[in-house]
Amino acid sequence: MIKTVTVVSLSSGIIGEDYVRHEVEPGIRRLEAYGLKVKFSEHARSGIDFIQAHPEKRAADLLRAFRDAETDMILCAVGGDDTYRLLPYLFEGDALRHAVSDKIFLGFSDTTINHLMLHKVGLKTFYGQAFLPDVCEMSHEMLPYTRKYFEELITTGHIREITPSDVWYSERASFGEDQLGVPPVSHPNGGFELLQGSPRFSGKILGGCIDTMFDIFDGGTYADMPEQCAKYELFPSAEDWRGRILLLESSEEKMPPDKFRLALEALRDAGVFGAVSGVLVGKPMDETYHEEYKQALREVIADPSLPVLCNLSVGHALPRCIVPFGVNAEVDAEKQRIVFAER
Repeated sequence: MIKTVTVVSLSSGIIGEDYVRHEVEPGIRRLEAYGLKVKFSEHARSGIDFIQAHPEKRAADLLRAFRDAETDMILCAVGGDDTYRLLPYLFEGDALRHAVSDKIFLGFSDTTINHLMLHKVGLKTFYGQAFLPDVCEMSHEMLPYTRKYFEELITTGHIREITPSDVWYSERASFGEDQLGVPPVSHPNGGFELLQGSPRFSGKILGGCIDTMFDIFDGGTYADMPEQCAKYELFPSAEDWRGRILLLESSEEKMPPDKFRLALEALRDAGVFGAVSGVLVGKPMDETYHEEYKQALREVIADPSLPVLCNLSVGHALPRCIVPFGVNAEVDAEKQRIVFAER
């Protein structure tokens, strides 16, 4: 049972800006309504410019949250694009390994990098939701499918099963104060889609946002990111991927199909597809490039026996489930469910 949640800003510092206060305050009240004590790390609400300029403060906040005996759950505020800059502050002197403790860690998007950091030091984490985009949802309440998984995590400490959402939602055109209480536009959602391979496969899940993972190999976003990630051996080796299930989901930038293909090729060349037992793919936001992505997956993987299951409600497309990393998952496309072992 989670009693205390600490919110950290490891990428963007947006929750410290006045123009999102109308989102943040209802989110705090929602957490408190669950009976949770809500804490913010020292610099979490310091604003975009400060957080961008001080990766060492972000790293210190994460280390402090792990060392804090009162904190049960570390909840990432939001994603962003440069949390790789925390690497030297977390891995020099093995700082993260010495600080890490068995707490729930939840985030997605650029937080993919933090998940890989924590995987490197042996912590099981949870992927798929964050404070601002989920707890602070602008409707009168959290989206029902999203809320279901969040409540399961804070009350039990784990996720037992994932099934498809009945609906998906269009991206909001505005996050202004006038949108409070206005639900996003919903559409009927299909179930999990087996693109290829056996309908049943198993393994421990790892992965995240494909945009972020591509940046580990490609310096187009930050020229020094591939070098930094290689220096600290952030991306798991092909052997580490052996028998795992790769999770892929795409960001709100709606990566063009040719770039998506390049990202898949980078994963292929790193030995991932030759090692994993299967691939799970999140629904693209607004279903943009949904068919093109599936075609690229078939062609780049070039192994029709490798199971690929698409249309999961995880990551950037609303609503969002929560995917446990580091525990065994049993995927069954025919029964439309993914079942997890206890932590």
